[in-house]
Amino acid sequence: MWLDPDTPGKTRKICAIGVRVSRGVSMHGFAFNVNTDLSYFNLINPCGFTDKKVTSLQQEMGKIMDISEVKTVLKGKLAEVFRMELE
Repeated sequence: MWLDPDTPGKTRKICAIGVRVSRGVSMHGFAFNVNTDLSYFNLINPCGFTDKKVTSLQQEMGKIMDISEVKTVLKGKLAEVFRMELE
């Protein structure tokens, strides 16, 4: 997921969702940068992009985030989007 995707020079990635199928086996992944040390991203080109940055919820909100609260909100949003009930 990209923030400010239509603003050149300000686009930054905060989340990634991936799906892969190989030899009849499906794999999936989800990564959401919450209180992530972003210095490691200076060593790579995330997704091959050199003109975009990586960010975190902490950086965007300007404070360390309570991971339990983030999980609760994220779980609710995913349930809403996929129209399902989660415990």
